[in-house]
Amino acid sequence: MCGIAGQLQLSGGTADRDLIRRMSDLLQHRGPDGDGIYVDGMVGLAHRRLAIIDLSGEGRQPMQNEDGTLWLVFNGEIYNYRELMGELISYGHRFQSRTDSEVILHAYEEWGTGCLSRFNGMWAFALWDGRRRELFCARDRLGIKPFYYAETRDSFLFASEIKALRAHPDVGRRPDEEMVSAFLAWGLADHTDRTMFEGVRQLLPAHYMIVGEDGIAERAAFWEVSFNPALNSEPGSDGRLATAFRELLEDAVDLHLRSDVPVGTCLSGGLDSSTLVALIDRALRRGTPGVEPPHQDTFSACFQDKRFDESAYIDIAVKGSGVRSHRVYPGTDTIWADLEHLLYINDEPFAALTLYSQYCVMRLAREEVKVVLDGQGADELLAGYIAYQYCHIRGLIREFQILQAARETLGTLRHHGDFLSYAVGQFFARKERRGLIRSEGPGFPRYRGTLNEALETDLMRANLPYLLHWEDRTSMAFSIEARVPYLDYRVVEFLASLPADQKIRGGVTKFILRKATGGLIPEAIRCRMDKKGFATPEEVWMQGDMSGRVLEIMSSETFRSRPYWDADAVAENYRDFLEGKAPYSSEIWRMVCCELWLRRFIDPA
Repeated sequence: MCGIAGQLQLSGGTADRDLIRRMSDLLQHRGPDGDGIYVDGMVGLAHRRLAIIDLSGEGRQPMQNEDGTLWLVFNGEIYNYRELMGELISYGHRFQSRTDSEVILHAYEEWGTGCLSRFNGMWAFALWDGRRRELFCARDRLGIKPFYYAETRDSFLFASEIKALRAHPDVGRRPDEEMVSAFLAWGLADHTDRTMFEGVRQLLPAHYMIVGEDGIAERAAFWEVSFNPALNSEPGSDGRLATAFRELLEDAVDLHLRSDVPVGTCLSGGLDSSTLVALIDRALRRGTPGVEPPHQDTFSACFQDKRFDESAYIDIAVKGSGVRSHRVYPGTDTIWADLEHLLYINDEPFAALTLYSQYCVMRLAREEVKVVLDGQGADELLAGYIAYQYCHIRGLIREFQILQAARETLGTLRHHGDFLSYAVGQFFARKERRGLIRSEGPGFPRYRGTLNEALETDLMRANLPYLLHWEDRTSMAFSIEARVPYLDYRVVEFLASLPADQKIRGGVTKFILRKATGGLIPEAIRCRMDKKGFATPEEVWMQGDMSGRVLEIMSSETFRSRPYWDADAVAENYRDFLEGKAPYSSEIWRMVCCELWLRRFIDPA
């Protein structure tokens, strides 16, 4: 896991070494274990190293091939690097290190751009091909690792984070008005290749790009996932599918544990993370037969307010295992000081204070490990959000499966009635607050179509890309590598191939995961139907300890001068919430966060 940056001069000039150094310095948190710069004529590459695999000096980057015609800067992990290394050696390639970085170089020599389909992992890299005089840039299938770029009058620039691109005086000085409006009204970000900075773009997940002396010459997808439109499984297939899924997820976890440094686990107490903890515990025991296995460290966010606290489930998940449980209690005593850093590290405003819990968990993990495994992606693959129930029932009705639709409706009401009541109130509260925003920006159809169509949208274009943005920034803020086994592409393809009733059945979410984990995790967790994740009592904080500062922000001259909202109406609406006259919704926080972002990044420019 690392930070990368670079420049390709398009005007026949020489890359700016001072600029490359400034870009590298801004990414130091992503790689405190070493740095390197390569500048040769029109190309300049920078790398910040977080040493995870092969801790020796042989893993330094930028990394070259044997004859110096290829130079690589790489952020991520290729989990199947050992298998690929063996295959490449059989073809005559010679390796100087045990790194996955060198595997990329030799794989490109052997297969060209086709190497991407061979990789199982997470990556964002740029590879300079001196023979072709072009830069080969690529991002992993799900967009776990970031790759931002910008074009100026005479340069192509790329970096792991937007802040590094902004080291160039002509990049990211103005907001992208349409993206800001979409964020405020709909909570959207990372759903397109545009960012909230005008002119700064990101390479989309599962895409590569070729950049030559005249700029971007080619941009294409190398992978896509196809969801099965079927609604129902074949009779008698439940057990077979559950076994296949468990074996595949177990293998994915084994791959994600490959590391030369300590590995921990994020544990919320929910189904997804508890499953990972159990599978990791089994993997550690298999790896040390006959002796005491190494301890697994878990990291959790807990709260004094029992409505949000999951300590009881965390206790259940770790009971009877060799797990060492580490816990942090996020609160409002430090939140404003932390928000300044959290906003800086994310580069863009964020939609909810849920992110603060994740930030605190990663800061806690830094004290013990350099790698954590997390359950990100399971909700989008297994229909974990309650709103997906609506899509499933609608799909059944469209297929005239009325009796099954009625059973699903009853199951949803039985298991999730409280949430549905809350969701109805939120729908009207959010609709009213969008009226305070002067430009809504383009919306995005998250829950249109069938269940599997909605899952595909959330996985590749709507929800997951945004959550992975958070995952990367909060972990790298503390030089932690976050790995997400549910997003092993083999797991993704397997789950996408399943009918809808393997995800929701009788109102029960994540049906196949619950079946696959029978006997693996405690029943109290396997059968729980509520969902929190790393939740944060945002509403309580915004009505209590944070309110004074929020009111101060809303009454400021800068807030009142913005073209995005009606400042007087926003302040009045917030006071209604404080007095109990109106429900809370996250649009309030989004406007506050956007104001802080404008002050931090846009106003000084």
